[in-house]
Amino acid sequence: MKKAYVFPGQGAQFVGMGKDLYDNSPLAKEMFEKANDILGFRITDLMFAGTDEDLRQTRVTQPAIFLHSVILAATKGTEFTPDMVAGHSLGEFSALVASKALAFEDGLKLVYARAMAMQKACEAEPSTMAAIIGLADNVVEETLAAISEVVVPANYNCPGQLVISGSMEGIEIACEKLKAAGAKRALPLKVGGAFHSPLMEPARIELAAAINSTPFNSPICPIYQNVNAKAVTSAEEIKTNLIAQLTAPVRWTQIVQNMVADGGTQFIEVGPGNVLQGLVKKIAPTAETMSA
Repeated sequence: MKKAYVFPGQGAQFVGMGKDLYDNSPLAKEMFEKANDILGFRITDLMFAGTDEDLRQTRVTQPAIFLHSVILAATKGTEFTPDMVAGHSLGEFSALVASKALAFEDGLKLVYARAMAMQKACEAEPSTMAAIIGLADNVVEETLAAISEVVVPANYNCPGQLVISGSMEGIEIACEKLKAAGAKRALPLKVGGAFHSPLMEPARIELAAAINSTPFNSPICPIYQNVNAKAVTSAEEIKTNLIAQLTAPVRWTQIVQNMVADGGTQFIEVGPGNVLQGLVKKIAPTAETMSA
């Protein structure tokens, strides 16, 4: 039996996240306060007692989810024994810190740089995303390929659930065409922009410079990365894949399938919410799922 630790991405945030860790663990309190110093504002105030609106700002959301996940893993001490790790989009940074490929401080700085770069790219070119429910991946891919506007697969979440990303017009056209092709639902999402699409190229370039100047180590176990869904242990390969992540799709379905094929039987979600446990159950119904 192999343990697969998985780390959630944007959208899992909630007001009050991490407060129990802060109140009950000296290590967690120390790490949260270090984060406040690094960021230059008290993110803990927004996490513990802010508003939903506060937490929806990309510059807050991304470091907040990262901190909750990474600090929760750290408080497990010797109980945190991963045979493999993966993270959904932003969660990949949490997975890298938890598996010792990245130092906590460096991970937080990169996540904040990523959030700011993405926010800037979103403001420069209005764009959005939509969830397509009830269609085979290849039907979605073929439909999008025939649209001249920018619109691409962004998150392969589980069979029958694929999130697409693109220009406002591209998403509108795609939703109509995909409904006509038999999608049960085509739901526009309340997001700031077209994450995991070519429209994030300015953010990718900005983040690449930060990643290239950050030291990475070999992780303590394989990390299954978003870009290729394969087990990676080389620090250089991890960096290359991480840079490509912003403009490439999240291959979550394939990640879980590959983890199961490599012996993963127990999937432990580390961080806020339980979205990934639901996705794992749809991809691998026999897998055991739980929260950390």
